[in-house]
Amino acid sequence: MGIVLAAGQGKRMKSKLYKVLHRVCGKPMVDHVVTALENIHASRTVVVVGHGAEAVQAYLGDRVEYALQEQQLGTGHAVLQAKDLLAAEDGLTIVIYGDTPLISDSTLEGMIKLHQEKGAAATLLTAVVDDPTGYGRIIRDERGYVTQIVEQKDCNEAQRLVKETNVGTYCFDNRKLFEALALVKNDNAQNEYYITDVIGILVGQGQIVEGYVLEDEAESFGVNDRLQLSVAEQTMRERINRRHMLAGVTMIDPASTYIEADVQIGADTIVLPGTVLRGKTVIGEDCVIGPQADITDSSIGSGVTIKHSVLQEAVVGDGSSVGPYAYLRPGADLGQNVKIGDFVEIKNAKLADDVKVSHLSYVGDAVIGRNVNFGCGAITVNYDGFNKQLTEVEEDAFIGSNVNLIAPVKIGKGAYVVAGSTITHEVGDGDVAIARERQVNKHGYADKLRTKFAAKKAKK
Repeated sequence: MGIVLAAGQGKRMKSKLYKVLHRVCGKPMVDHVVTALENIHASRTVVVVGHGAEAVQAYLGDRVEYALQEQQLGTGHAVLQAKDLLAAEDGLTIVIYGDTPLISDSTLEGMIKLHQEKGAAATLLTAVVDDPTGYGRIIRDERGYVTQIVEQKDCNEAQRLVKETNVGTYCFDNRKLFEALALVKNDNAQNEYYITDVIGILVGQGQIVEGYVLEDEAESFGVNDRLQLSVAEQTMRERINRRHMLAGVTMIDPASTYIEADVQIGADTIVLPGTVLRGKTVIGEDCVIGPQADITDSSIGSGVTIKHSVLQEAVVGDGSSVGPYAYLRPGADLGQNVKIGDFVEIKNAKLADDVKVSHLSYVGDAVIGRNVNFGCGAITVNYDGFNKQLTEVEEDAFIGSNVNLIAPVKIGKGAYVVAGSTITHEVGDGDVAIARERQVNKHGYADKLRTKFAAKKAKK
């Protein structure tokens, strides 16, 4: 089980957004914490909310249960709000802050393993730091068990030299946690109930309290302001990029490559500088992505090239190429070996295999058959001011340069639409469509126009 403490307002963020909803590598901090608990198969997770409760519930939905801390009376009081939901349960409970996005599944698993091996009532997550100033010190007995957490202001000379500090993440025997919470007092300067007091109560009862030391101190990092948010972002970016590179992805310049937490990339793909990969994007093997590719929530096949382009909720089939300077909007669905060239926009359109839209074109609300060619400047005219209409172009058709296809309209198999045409009616299979005014040449009239225009300019 897990209890996520997420009731604090986070005034130091100086933000209208609830603190734990600030994003690190594409996901709110509380989402990273909840995901870690999901990954270790927590049977139940309770998020303790206070300020901004509705926003947290709207984001996390039914992934978790909720407890409301109406008054902010300390960390122990926050955990106590989950009593009605969890107090009767047997087993282990992780207590963790919602603003610690860098915590890893493996660390939580290691803490649980130590807790179980030692038969502990509680196990604290600790960090050994070079400068422990300001942190609560972990005091152990001759057996190595934790006996105290001593705050900086209360340390004696010997305790100040201790470099093992309290991180603020705990593993408890669930029943012993709530039994001890009932004994916690608020006789302190802040009149608050602290979860750390549970440790002293358990030790006083003769219970075993253990400490699990972090291998990576960065995992203990909590975010309280925008500066710390940026540090967490940078740390997680480095971790994400390292994971991908160790899995067989080449990054030419990791420092200029931004990849969010849930992105998946296949082996032997090359990611070039300036690339941003967001959301649930999935990229196959042997691709070249970038430079300057901005891809969100898209599915990219294998052997794909994308450069200097923006993709949102798009699908790109194997062997296709996109860009430079293309824009694939939601609903763009490209088959295999499709070519999307410079300054091309695709929206809510399905393009079959081997389609070519090489430059300066717009294809929206359309179904395009196999081996169709769109010439330079050809567009689908899909919007009448009120409704979007469908354009259908069947396989092997050729759409000439500067053609306007006025939807709803259908172009048949193997049809040929002559450059400069505006098509308003169906073109049958194998037909040639010409829809433009006949050319008229007026002999010698160019000089008359020049004289007329020059005279007009002279009058200004």
